[in-house]
Amino acid sequence: MGIPEGERAPEEQQIGPVLRRRGQVQPTTTDQRLLDVKGDSDWVHTDPWRVMRIQSEFVEGFGALAELPSAISVFGSARTRPGSPEYDAGVRLGRALAEAGFAVITGGGPGAMEAANKGARESKGISVGLGIELPFEQGLNPHVDIGVNFRYFFVRKTMFVKYAQGFVVLPGGFGTLDELFEALTLVQTRKVTRFPIVLFGTEYWGGLVDWLRTTVVGQGKASQHDLLLFHVTDDVEEAVSLVSKEVAR
Repeated sequence: MGIPEGERAPEEQQIGPVLRRRGQVQPTTTDQRLLDVKGDSDWVHTDPWRVMRIQSEFVEGFGALAELPSAISVFGSARTRPGSPEYDAGVRLGRALAEAGFAVITGGGPGAMEAANKGARESKGISVGLGIELPFEQGLNPHVDIGVNFRYFFVRKTMFVKYAQGFVVLPGGFGTLDELFEALTLVQTRKVTRFPIVLFGTEYWGGLVDWLRTTVVGQGKASQHDLLLFHVTDDVEEAVSLVSKEVAR
């Protein structure tokens, strides 16, 4: 659909902020070109379009989480089985954090994440899940009250840090370790204001802590002071107390 038959093209055309005259007048409107033309779809896989999608994920995440109260991000394995001691500890931790006035943010998946969300929900707290698009992801667990799904890990990580005042890390695998060391690096390099990082489970984390002390610090790859960036505990009340004290500062 262009200029109707028998009618002359206008001498002047305003398209948004652009003025066109004489031979530069276009025969169709912007809406017509958008709605009528079925063009090549390869543009949806280009980097400029990906930048727009990344930007939209930041906007959606900021909009969804901006009004959260003080929050704690809880990390842990998606493979933690319901009814196991680790799962029960996650439920107790989520419950205690909610009772202390914190929103609880997790990766939104099953296992330890579900446990923490469940505990927060049972205590009438705010239960948040930040999901990620994965080939084997099962979706957000049913105990999430506010859920946001992300395509990009780095956008999701930003949300974990930006809207939390501390981290509690339950036993977990590579993803949990990634989130833990991301947090430690940000605190160590002072990219974020210091906030508490609590490792829950002395038996599980003990080997890692020993390796950091004897090998990483022992060989001068980190300083002795860096070992003060985190706490290790088996006690739910102590974990909540540690994050509460740091947040109060």
